Amino acid sequence: MENSGLTKDDIFNIRSVFSNYPQIEEALIYGSRAMGNYRPASDIDISLIGDDIDLSLLNQIEFDLDDIMLPYKFDVSIYHKIHNPELLDHINRVGKNLYQRRMNTDFISN
Repeated sequence: MENSGLTKDDIFNIRSVFSNYPQIEEALIYGSRAMGNYRPASDIDISLIGDDIDLSLLNQIEFDLDDIMLPYKFDVSIYHKIHNPELLDHINRVGKNLYQRRMNTDFISN
């Protein structure tokens, strides 16, 4: 993920947290890290997409992200619970895919 200020290891560790939660279908990074105008202390803005993500799960995800000991603050939101139209527009315009759960495309023969 170019121009985000995150290393490949950072991204791997973040994705590893998300992969532990089947409720997360997709994670979008937005804000300064998506636009490339971040500063060294900029937070990481992430919006999670998934029908079964609630505040309790979000708290656990944030706890797990803190456990990976990155030197950044995370600002994590649930996409379908955002009611600010300007924020939604911003995420839709500049958001970049940080994580996507892979769909199983294998077919089961009868």
